[in-house]
Amino acid sequence: MKKSKIFLVLSILLFVDVIHCGAPWEKVFDITKFGAKADGRTDNAQAIILAFRAACDSRGPARVLIPFGKFIAGEIILEGPCTAKPITIDIQGTLEAYDDLSLYMNGAWILVERVDGVVLTGGGTIDARGMNVWQYHSDDGPQLPVSLVLQTVTNAKLFRLSFLYSMGFHIKVTDSVDVNINHLRIRAPRKSPNTDGIHLSNATNVQITDMKIGTGDDCISIGHGTNNILVSRIICGPGHGISIGSLGKRSNEMNVKGITVTSCTFRSTANGARIKTYPNSPVLTASNIIFQDLVMDKVRNPIIVDQHYGTKSKSQSSNVKLSDIHFRNIRGTTISPKTITLDCSASYPCQGVELANINLSPFGPLSPLKSACSNARVITRGYINPSPCSVNVL
Repeated sequence: MKKSKIFLVLSILLFVDVIHCGAPWEKVFDITKFGAKADGRTDNAQAIILAFRAACDSRGPARVLIPFGKFIAGEIILEGPCTAKPITIDIQGTLEAYDDLSLYMNGAWILVERVDGVVLTGGGTIDARGMNVWQYHSDDGPQLPVSLVLQTVTNAKLFRLSFLYSMGFHIKVTDSVDVNINHLRIRAPRKSPNTDGIHLSNATNVQITDMKIGTGDDCISIGHGTNNILVSRIICGPGHGISIGSLGKRSNEMNVKGITVTSCTFRSTANGARIKTYPNSPVLTASNIIFQDLVMDKVRNPIIVDQHYGTKSKSQSSNVKLSDIHFRNIRGTTISPKTITLDCSASYPCQGVELANINLSPFGPLSPLKSACSNARVITRGYINPSPCSVNVL
């Protein structure tokens, strides 16, 4: 065989070995082969999009590799549907965002949409460098870009990544089914505005487990249209706690049902277990909600239902109907005397609120702890401290 033929054969074998270096016959698409450079200057968004497009259009398992190094990128839109399945986005290095807000036209830094079987992992870091843009946050203006949006995805997995300093929310999952999120680290300063750790809306069959979240807003916020959600083994703090809502702000919102928050710890958060709805809302329901086996460590409002969210006036009632709400096995310390607050709607009083085995004590010198309830039908079980405002005591 001539030397040129030998070289050609060896080159082909080497190419095949590089392409299939993951799981058996998994094709690997390294972004550096598509022009990405970890030089701290190059905008690598297009290289990442091209690598994803090639992976998406392949057949069988595929992997987009973001190797070790620091890769700067503007808006990244990764669109399906894909013929590859599963398709893994393997972030081993660090992705850093540009702080020019004009680059983000879709409300997200990284958007993954219409993909079945997407996996995001790799042990790397997604750093949005939000501290450079938080000054532009406005309650009345458009939200700052979300670090990662999963939109209209199915059978998705997100694990073993770190999210830092988001401009807006860190992660948003919307219009999606069967999503598993676990073993993440999410971090932003206590005073960073609207930097929710994970936000869900119109999502079904979502599991969020085993992670540490510290932000300037909700560690996890569960919005409208959510069904069959499990949140478990979360360490939350700093932040505003784990919230159902806010609900009822927009006219097209959908019902919420089947939310379980269990085995979580709250450290120096503004709230613990919270439900929040707007007054003068459209009519919708939120039911079968369970907060259980929670530990509060110096939490300001350990248990709170706020159906006058966003206003100090109580002239208008919320039209969100809350029912079948359970607070069970909650213990720890608080830094506020008002430990249990059930501020429900006068139009649609809370139905079937259970308080069971609650043991909260003051941290530091406080006036006696108390509960405050309005428009709530409460059932109590077991030991309750502080004493509840209740009816139908069992």
